[in-house]
Amino acid sequence: MIGRHLRITGRVQGVGYRYWFLGRAEALGLTGWVRNRADGSVEAVVQGPEDEVARIVAEAGSGPPAARVDRVETIDHPIDPAFNQLEQRPTC
Repeated sequence: MIGRHLRITGRVQGVGYRYWFLGRAEALGLTGWVRNRADGSVEAVVQGPEDEVARIVAEAGSGPPAARVDRVETIDHPIDPAFNQLEQRPTC
């Protein structure tokens, strides 16, 4: 298991990006959270098998059809055993 913190910038709010990300990450069996940020970006923490985490990071660069992703920044994130699903969090 590995964990990653993602920050996705571009036109990613108001286009269903969080819901798309939530669905894709759940389909891959990942846990963690996703939320909008007040600066217009989307932030997420995901954890799970290395292959599946790498897959969501790669897919995050596309997003849903209405999105335009300019950049996906990732850093390692410690595993949190309290995560048992992927949740949507309030905007920060």
